[in-house]
Amino acid sequence: MDELDRQLIELLQANGRSSNIELASQVGVSEGTVRRRFRNLIKDKVIRVVAIPDPTKMGFGTTALVGLQIDPAEVDNVAEKLTKLTEVQYVAVTTGAYDIFVWIALPSPAELAAFLRNTVGAITGVRRTETFMNLAIKKNAYGPGTWNA
Repeated sequence: MDELDRQLIELLQANGRSSNIELASQVGVSEGTVRRRFRNLIKDKVIRVVAIPDPTKMGFGTTALVGLQIDPAEVDNVAEKLTKLTEVQYVAVTTGAYDIFVWIALPSPAELAAFLRNTVGAITGVRRTETFMNLAIKKNAYGPGTWNA
């Protein structure tokens, strides 16, 4: 990966629908070069092209970051179970006060509370959770929350 790849990635992050011709003119190379570079970035799993919806516009008005403390022997099992839940958008095994952080999107605070009690709390190995409600997302380079209306 070189500076051209980094420039292409930065431009695609700003507008993932840019054409190869547009990208080529912005970085000063041929359309064929951009096409090859783009194909290689995908093939090498440096980037992937996805649609990232705005959860609020899809009816998920309540988003939260949840820190979970887990029995040490159960961290990987709990993380795997969390990845299978459609309400969970992000799962990270971490160091520090929490073993796992998850980002959750649900329609309402009541549904978030029920989900935490009945679904997350029922997973073997979960000892404690702490929920951080999002008041506003000011930057999220890799997901929803950065749309400018």
